[in-house]
Amino acid sequence: MNDDNLTLRVDKWLWQARFFKTRSLATKLVKSGKLRLNGVLISKPSRSVQVEDILTFPKEMEIRVIKICDLGQRRGPASEAQRLYQDLAPVEPKSKPDFAPTGKSRPTSKERKALVKFKHGLEQS
Repeated sequence: MNDDNLTLRVDKWLWQARFFKTRSLATKLVKSGKLRLNGVLISKPSRSVQVEDILTFPKEMEIRVIKICDLGQRRGPASEAQRLYQDLAPVEPKSKPDFAPTGKSRPTSKERKALVKFKHGLEQS
């Protein structure tokens, strides 16, 4: 980045850091009002971010807490994108359901209830 330009649009940074496949998906998240910038909800994708800012947002049934370490100049490879941020809440491994459907037949009523209970537990945490 240029020395006089030490900020970047939040949607563009999320896309460059490879949290979203397209910039329009990043924009959609910001517009949904579920992104926090330094603890404050924002809903405008044009909001600027800078180094040391903290972003909090939901991603794939998990809450991500990210500290911006660098703004970057382009959307490069994943190894380059990982240097742009520090994950303050590392992703925990997902727990396995109580049963493992074999795929040979439809699940029983007991298995369906266990699956619903498992999915509901993931949404709560």
